[in-house]
Amino acid sequence: MKSNVGGWDRVLRVVVGVALIVGAVSGVIGAWGWLGLVPLATGLFRFCPAYLPFGWSSCRAPSSSSQTEPKP
Repeated sequence: MKSNVGGWDRVLRVVVGVALIVGAVSGVIGAWGWLGLVPLATGLFRFCPAYLPFGWSSCRAPSSSSQTEPKP
């Protein structure tokens, strides 16, 4: 499984997931708040299966300057 969730996308998923779960536990938003497990899991595992059919990824592509090649 290659990571396809990164950066702000990951942070937003975790925050929204936790907020929904807290709302469900406290009884503020009802049982549908347990759907917060989905964004929480995708944020923690850094993988979203819904991105696959579209080929999307919010992970940064490795830049050529950050990769170092061994010098002879």
